Amino acid sequence: MPHQNTVLHDLLKHLPWARFEAVIKAHGADDRRYLTTKTHFLAMLYAQLSGATSLRETVERLESHQASLYHLGMVPVKRSTLADANCYRSYEVFSEMLAELMAQAHRGLRRTMGDSVHLIDSTSVRLSALSARWAQFSVGVCGAKVHFVYDPDADYPVYAGVTASNVNDITAAHAMPITAGATYVFDLGYYDYGWWASLHDAGCRIVTRFKSNTPLTVTEVREVPANGPVLSDRVGTLPKRQAKNRKNPFTAPVREVQVKIETGKVLRILTNDIHASAKKIADLYKRRWAIELFFRWVKQNLKI
Repeated sequence: MPHQNTVLHDLLKHLPWARFEAVIKAHGADDRRYLTTKTHFLAMLYAQLSGATSLRETVERLESHQASLYHLGMVPVKRSTLADANCYRSYEVFSEMLAELMAQAHRGLRRTMGDSVHLIDSTSVRLSALSARWAQFSVGVCGAKVHFVYDPDADYPVYAGVTASNVNDITAAHAMPITAGATYVFDLGYYDYGWWASLHDAGCRIVTRFKSNTPLTVTEVREVPANGPVLSDRVGTLPKRQAKNRKNPFTAPVREVQVKIETGKVLRILTNDIHASAKKIADLYKRRWAIELFFRWVKQNLKI
């Protein structure tokens, strides 16, 4: 009977295998004498796509497709060997492949940079005691944070990083790459004048919230439509000093747009965009909801 390609085989054609081999070599991921990185990757990818709920189920399902494994470039695996690979192999080789694939997708979906919106936030993932050596943050409780930069127009993440749950969001943000000219929308977890200055210097538009105790030295008050959701629109500067009497490196003019949302709550939205309409700034901040929907989709559909 002639061989017929599986759906997984067709999906794997889109992966940059030459780059994968280069990453494996750079990290020495195949130096240890257990499951090869490629077989490890294919087994875990199959587990994810097939909805397997355990390593044993993954191995049993792969055995049922043993005749097709050769054409995928892999061999049958044992549960104990797969468990060892998950335990001891560095995640970095897979992290770099994720970045490579996201960049590949981005090239196909690239738009003009002026329209590029990046939403930043993190979500928590509960872990078992097996992760205690790096992710324990209280007695008997382990967890991780996944930090995302999400493109709501393309509907995919452009960056993802994993830390222990007790790592502050702003600490993780300093490790994120900055896309010059993009619009960054984020919440109070990323309240850092120095990081804002880095975004501003890269030509990025910032849309976030004022803390309730942050004063604004007002230099201009603008008119807003009556009876609308926008209550005020003011231009000014942030305090010259930040916490612990450090000098504030973000000295550029900013705007405070006060908006009344559906619940009746009033938000103080901060932006370094002096020219866009107040409504557009409010609409940009409202788009943060898209990343919350993305988090919900991830937790409902991915086996993590």
